[in-house]
Amino acid sequence: MSEFKKRSIVNNLLRLAPLIILYISVLNEIDLNYLKIISLNFPFILIYYWSLRKSESLGYGYIFVAGLINDVVTGLPIGISSFNYLLICGFAAYLRTITLRPNLIKDWVFFLFTILVVNSSTYSVLNIFFSVDLDYNNLFINIFFTFIFYIIFANIFLIYQNKFFKESND
Repeated sequence: MSEFKKRSIVNNLLRLAPLIILYISVLNEIDLNYLKIISLNFPFILIYYWSLRKSESLGYGYIFVAGLINDVVTGLPIGISSFNYLLICGFAAYLRTITLRPNLIKDWVFFLFTILVVNSSTYSVLNIFFSVDLDYNNLFINIFFTFIFYIIFANIFLIYQNKFFKESND
């Protein structure tokens, strides 16, 4: 009996792993900006993939709170990251609705469009309302590496999803 409960608790924690990883990534500001060569926005990848493939694994309220935490950690005006994250969820929900047969390459191309829209709206709002100077080189590098690394993380998440989110037809 205790083994069943232990397995159930571990299984529940494994099912919550995308949410736990999201909060860890926003708390630690995991953007890989420390290398100065590679700039990657990991929460964008995580939110887009899980909102597209398994929308019930990340709730919109949890994503909103993660955005608020990210704003506090990075020093952005409160609500900017939450808006970005929910905009990414909106794009993923739209793609999920219109797609008949999921295809990783089409998702990847649509992800590029999504991060272009989200980053351009973010930097426009920051520049117009908050007079934040923009560094276009860093912005381009961030978009490029986020786009490139999406396919790698999507394959890792797909393996994880197939292993731990098996649906039974009982």
